[in-house]
Amino acid sequence: MQRWATFDCYGTLIDWNGGIGRELERLFGPARGGELLHTYHELEPQIQREEPGRSYREVMAVALSRLGAPAGEQDALGRSLPEWEPFPEVPAALEEARARGWRLAVLSNTDPDLLDASLARIGVDFDLTVVASEIGSYKPAPTHWEEFFARSGADRGGHVHVAASLFHDIAPASALGLRTIWINRLGEEAEPQPDVELRSLTGLAESLDSFVA
Repeated sequence: MQRWATFDCYGTLIDWNGGIGRELERLFGPARGGELLHTYHELEPQIQREEPGRSYREVMAVALSRLGAPAGEQDALGRSLPEWEPFPEVPAALEEARARGWRLAVLSNTDPDLLDASLARIGVDFDLTVVASEIGSYKPAPTHWEEFFARSGADRGGHVHVAASLFHDIAPASALGLRTIWINRLGEEAEPQPDVELRSLTGLAESLDSFVA
């Protein structure tokens, strides 16, 4: 049986808060950056629910527009996203999982070109990607997982989902009966409870192997 680990990208592998936060501070000033980042977190899923067919670039632009960004800066997040950095431990942790025989996939609320740029920065090969703008659906809707299993033919007994977002990933994956590893980078309280909680991807391979030897 093939062993598959699926990942969210932004917030799990790539520093999403850091990337968005820097642009918000640039556009609105350091004093408002933290407040607006919280508001952005609320706006983005609302916009995705309103029109699931929107590209992620469009979602980010609409969010910046609603935050009051000037018209010429509403594409600021789309422009900057390819430069957002992976968390420091991510490449080595993914390489170790691959070396132990795990196949890797990304299920992301983004666009193909943006995800390609981010995966190039990580520098680790992934076997499959499922991207929101290709399937017309954004997590936490279940379509990413449905599409992953349809494309990969993966056995659920050999699958684990790894993510930082309780709302977008851990809750819906748990509702689907999937095993989850929560990357709790922000020191949050878990609801729902994941199967395993890590503070970073350090120790990922051992955690994956604990599910499927």
